[in-house]
Amino acid sequence: MKPGTFTQMYVQIVFAVRGKENVLTKRIRPRVFEYISGIITNLNHKSIIVNGYSDHVHVFLGLNPTVSISDTVHDIKRGSSLFINENKLVPGKFSWQDGYGGFSYSRSQIGNVFRYIENQEEHHSGQSFREEYISILEKNEIEYDARFLFEFFD
Repeated sequence: MKPGTFTQMYVQIVFAVRGKENVLTKRIRPRVFEYISGIITNLNHKSIIVNGYSDHVHVFLGLNPTVSISDTVHDIKRGSSLFINENKLVPGKFSWQDGYGGFSYSRSQIGNVFRYIENQEEHHSGQSFREEYISILEKNEIEYDARFLFEFFD
């Protein structure tokens, strides 16, 4: 970064597992999420929290403005897929679905977003990923075509 450049950008990224099963089991999630956090740190972002549920992941980070969000998502998906497959954490070949959701937040919202992501298991005891994702899109006033959303497993 150049001298005199100051930024403060917080971004939540959401992406989903490819396939017909919810393979991110409670047993492997901590390892996978820790690995994803390492990828984020290696990109010089600030990893605030990585969590999710059996079919999707939420990443909340302080954005390094020299790395695009799309490059960040590409590196997270590529690196974590390789990690999951090389360590045989799931049966068969693991991959992520195409696409992602990206949502920006102000500094004053960090605590609320952190707690929301931290409590994913609780959220999904009563709400499907489809319902959650559409709610996030609508809350952020993002227009979408339902044909191009993730393949949901509910």
